Amino acid sequence: MVPAADPRKAALLSAVVRVRRALAIHPGWLADREVADEELARLEAVAGAGTVEVAALRHGLLLVVGALGSVSALTEPLRELRGAVALFGEPPERC
Repeated sequence: MVPAADPRKAALLSAVVRVRRALAIHPGWLADREVADEELARLEAVAGAGTVEVAALRHGLLLVVGALGSVSALTEPLRELRGAVALFGEPPERC
């Protein structure tokens, strides 16, 4: 029997793809575009991995939003990405 796919990972992958598409058609130059592209690739890999580290997801989201958050054309895709990361809950507290 094949286990059901994790809907949180599916939402994360969908959000990453949406941000990448919106970024691909954005005509303007962005100083941190490479940072965003690298982090989106990491988030996409996490969506396909077995175990998800919530703290790493949140860090990746922070880097992407820091790189792209000022671009109004990317507001909705970034909001979707934030929502997808939020589905994984809060990271465990550090001791």
